[in-house]
Amino acid sequence: MKKLKIKKNDTVKVITGEDKGQQGRVLRVLVDTDRAIVEGINLVSKHSKPTSANPQGGIIKREASIHISNLMLVDAKGNATRIGKKQDEKTSKMVRYSKKTGEVIK
Repeated sequence: MKKLKIKKNDTVKVITGEDKGQQGRVLRVLVDTDRAIVEGINLVSKHSKPTSANPQGGIIKREASIHISNLMLVDAKGNATRIGKKQDEKTSKMVRYSKKTGEVIK
């Protein structure tokens, strides 16, 4: 199984593409395709047929997946940063840390 540096509920910034500069929360990570679905980013129009739940039907805006390489994690201070892994001294568990500031990412 692949290890990706971005996880669900992380705040990320888009570094390339149509939505460059925008930030959002990761809703879902698709590990097999190296993509993530980010809240409010990469919106596409989906046409839906009328159903009993939605009798009107119509066009719905929803998030499409975006490649992990186009995303960068945002640390607690709001800066986009690269991610590293190191062993925590207190608990001796592997933790993610910001390579820019050196702080542990929760």
